[in-house]
Amino acid sequence: MPAETVSAAPRLAGAERVPPHSEEAEQGILGSILLDAGRVMDVSVMRQITPECFYIPAHRIIYEQMLAVYGQGGAVDVLTMTERLRTAGKLEAVGGAICLERLIDATPTPAHAEYYADIVRQKYLLREIIGRARDAEQMCFTSQDDADEVLARVEQDFLDITEHQHGSVRAWPSAVRETMAHVERILTSHRGLAGISTGLLNLDAMLMGLKNGEMVVLAARPSMGKTSLAMNIAENVALGVNDPERTRRAVGIFSLEMSYEALVMRMLCSHAGVSWFQLAQGRVPHKEHGKLAQAADTLGKAPLFLDDTGALDVLELRARARRMKKQHGIELLIIDYLQMLHSREYSRQGRQIETANISNNLKAMAKELKVPVLVVSQLSRAPEQRDNKPKLSDLRDSGAIEQDADVVCLLRRPAFYDSEEEDKTLAIVDVAKQRNGPTGEVKLNFEQDFTRFRDRGVDRAEEFGSFAGPPPEAQGEAEEE
Repeated sequence: MPAETVSAAPRLAGAERVPPHSEEAEQGILGSILLDAGRVMDVSVMRQITPECFYIPAHRIIYEQMLAVYGQGGAVDVLTMTERLRTAGKLEAVGGAICLERLIDATPTPAHAEYYADIVRQKYLLREIIGRARDAEQMCFTSQDDADEVLARVEQDFLDITEHQHGSVRAWPSAVRETMAHVERILTSHRGLAGISTGLLNLDAMLMGLKNGEMVVLAARPSMGKTSLAMNIAENVALGVNDPERTRRAVGIFSLEMSYEALVMRMLCSHAGVSWFQLAQGRVPHKEHGKLAQAADTLGKAPLFLDDTGALDVLELRARARRMKKQHGIELLIIDYLQMLHSREYSRQGRQIETANISNNLKAMAKELKVPVLVVSQLSRAPEQRDNKPKLSDLRDSGAIEQDADVVCLLRRPAFYDSEEEDKTLAIVDVAKQRNGPTGEVKLNFEQDFTRFRDRGVDRAEEFGSFAGPPPEAQGEAEEE
């Protein structure tokens, strides 16, 4: 047999196949609704049965009208549905009034409605998978994009299927038990933390840690140290600094601006307490080599995972983050920075709409992966035209960032703008928004030579009495490790 015939046979066989469906189950769920609409309509809605779940066109039309009547609070039975379909001009399309009678005759009992609904839903999901797979095949043959970008879109297409099959109501006793277990963990930690420690006691006192599913935006004007603070937090989390149980947690970093080498060099110098500028010039004293070697040994064992691919599409970033979560079990994601991302789908609709889509995707990613997502963002020039003190409205490109974020931290260093400022190390993190906590300013020390942020006394820890950190000497030991 010629090679052409062999390759064509499966394609022809696939084209002749009837998509997965169960006419009997579709009749069963519709007949059950006609017999016991009050219960079965609730079952159908809770199990996310939509008109698209029905393969038979007539069944799809009937269920669509049933949903409309149900949504209006009307009765759903043979008489009302016959009149509804007649008024909509669709009665003949479904086979006349006799079709509804046949649905009842084909239904042994409405008691099995849940079983019918599950079958209809499963067949629909199989058809969706087949459809997405065919789209993926077509994309592979026709797309001019890189294979990685095609893969990202395909992954997103399949993710869209899974995102719409969750939604069952959680039992209230179970929800209370799980929440109480979380409360117990907070109380037994003796730290007042509801999430992952940033390693900075004063910041933890305000934020109560970085919480799963939350999008935390760290915004500042250029050269304020926003990348440095984000990397300090990444290092602290990965090394378990100031964590109640000294737990080392895997951290994923997407560095869209800085290269892999530059970012690692900065982290090494920061951890070792060596000036990056002097190192770049080759003027580091020989005694500092030991510090760098020790820092390399410590950071080399830290569960940090870095992706420095530039100009990522937000859907591709989500795909990479999912793989990172699956392969390495990351518990914190850091993105540096938001304005370097783009959304191919919305790029032609203006930067504001594109940024809104990016922000929405990042928030959805935090909820999907159930990890905190720390997003570095730029601010507009507005603070420099006022008093150099940033506000929420200064978030660049889109108000959607402020809306989607659970926490917004605005970083500034007074000495950067005021040469007469005596305190050159003062850095202020203004927690301008926090859905589930207080807002206010947190003061830190910034060591510019080492791009290092440290706690500034224990003023915030004392103010938030529930937060009792270790004594200063214990904190120092944690940081040295």
